[in-house]
Amino acid sequence: MAKKQTKASYQGDPGDEHVETVTVKKTVKPVVETPKPKVKEDDWLIEDKVYYLTNKKRPLSYAIKSAGIYFFDEKQRYERELKYCENQITPFVDEMKGDQRLSHIIFRNGALHVPRNKQTLQKLLSIYHPGKGVLFEEYKPVQEAADEIEWLELEVDALMIAKTMEIEMAEAIMRTESGSKVSNMSSKELRRDLLIFARRNPVLFLDLAKDDNVVLRNFGIKATESGILNLSSDQRTFTWASNSRKLLNVPFDEHPYSALAAWFKTDEGMEIYSNIEKQLQ
Repeated sequence: MAKKQTKASYQGDPGDEHVETVTVKKTVKPVVETPKPKVKEDDWLIEDKVYYLTNKKRPLSYAIKSAGIYFFDEKQRYERELKYCENQITPFVDEMKGDQRLSHIIFRNGALHVPRNKQTLQKLLSIYHPGKGVLFEEYKPVQEAADEIEWLELEVDALMIAKTMEIEMAEAIMRTESGSKVSNMSSKELRRDLLIFARRNPVLFLDLAKDDNVVLRNFGIKATESGILNLSSDQRTFTWASNSRKLLNVPFDEHPYSALAAWFKTDEGMEIYSNIEKQLQ
């Protein structure tokens, strides 16, 4: 806003040419507009949605409950009855008005396509229905893509580790998957099966690759298969095969070779480990 200026002139005696000019400035307070609160956008998108049964054996036709189901409303603090009626604009029975014409919810070939104009059914299936996550899931392409990327990255990580893994560690991991069969496998067969295992189950493979006890368990199994150690028939006791001297009692409810692997880390176990290692060479 332009500031006003007031000029005051003083006229002296006739003949006096001096004129004094005084400028007076008026202070104008700026107008501050209060910002309007932003309206939070609803996350719900009005679009076609697809739902699919979680059961891999998907029948040609499968109906889920559309009445007699309940949703616990935390704001209202009580269970609210749900019902799908095409002539109503809400799935909550206590909000319905007029006649309630019950409609069926039927999956065809394991899937149900719900157009964008069926908002009542969409919200019932996506938010409130107790079968969500159990009987059926909503197809979300963005989330599906993110999950696939995560899985592919795990596969890549697992395959890279498997490719450069030492043969002893590879044998230890594959023994958890294939058992004693690995003892008769060539290094090429072992490497091939290791890569296949890493690709098919990267999560388990990466967990095993980080487990220090895997190699020790494999070492104990090899010692037993080679006749250096003996495991009792009840799998409770390890002894020297040569003289039956007891080495270790396996704790109750613990896997024998897991217990042996942990024991190899003790002072006594490390000496036995070194002894066995020389015999296996």
